[in-house]
Amino acid sequence: MHILVQATLLGILTGGVYALMASGQTLVFGIMRVINLAQGALVVLSAYLSYTLFTWAGIDPFLGILIVTPVMFALGVAIQWIFLRPIGSGGELSLLVMFAVALAVEGVLASVYKTTFRSINTGYRDAAWHLGDYRLPMTRLAAFGLSLAVLGGLWLLLHRTRFGASVRATVQNPTAARLLGVNPERVSALGFGLGTATAGAAGAVFGLVYPFNSGSHYDLIARLLAIVVLGGLGSLGGVVVAGMLMGVAEAVVAAVWSPSWAGFTFFTALLLVLLLRPQGLFGARLRGAL
Repeated sequence: MHILVQATLLGILTGGVYALMASGQTLVFGIMRVINLAQGALVVLSAYLSYTLFTWAGIDPFLGILIVTPVMFALGVAIQWIFLRPIGSGGELSLLVMFAVALAVEGVLASVYKTTFRSINTGYRDAAWHLGDYRLPMTRLAAFGLSLAVLGGLWLLLHRTRFGASVRATVQNPTAARLLGVNPERVSALGFGLGTATAGAAGAVFGLVYPFNSGSHYDLIARLLAIVVLGGLGSLGGVVVAGMLMGVAEAVVAAVWSPSWAGFTFFTALLLVLLLRPQGLFGARLRGAL
């Protein structure tokens, strides 16, 4: 029972980070109907940027987020403007374009940093907070807190600002939104930039928790797609719930059964969802509301 509880606690902390990484992906789908296959590569790129700031300038990864996130936002706007805007939203072509972007990011990272695994080794990486007999790593606690803060800020942005109203109007009915004075192209560019910015925030904590190299995005995007589909495409709340569920499932399987089978839980969940509830946990109720 002790092992099961410990694994559940670690899974919840990890699930929060998963939810942050997947939130940008579901946001982009909600706005543009584009399945962003480059989200994992953008997270890895952000991890490398955070790693570079830490090793070259001594900037703590959590402080480096203030630099990495705006840079990634600008990159996301540029990607949408250069690659997605000319071909329109949705469709198979956008899927191929984003996969090409992921390969391009991987190629650049492999050329600059080689394929050696890197990690961000801060002085507090091995520190832990003890809750009774249970050990909670400080990096995972801080990453979980950051994830909740960013996700909360994203929810407030979408539901308490004029830009958020424009986003939700574009998601629900682009034609009606245009008639009301909303510019869907501008909303799409800013929305894609916002989704990429969440990858920037997630990349810093990803590099703290996991070792990574230029090819880490393949395993990562598979996990993120499973979370997005499980939560319901376009549902921000669904992604948070699905991220927590998958984080706990992965940790429990690793602790109780075998770590080598932990990653397989994502594919099992994806298969079951596609067979039993294709719209995801919250897809039917929250679609179009983010």
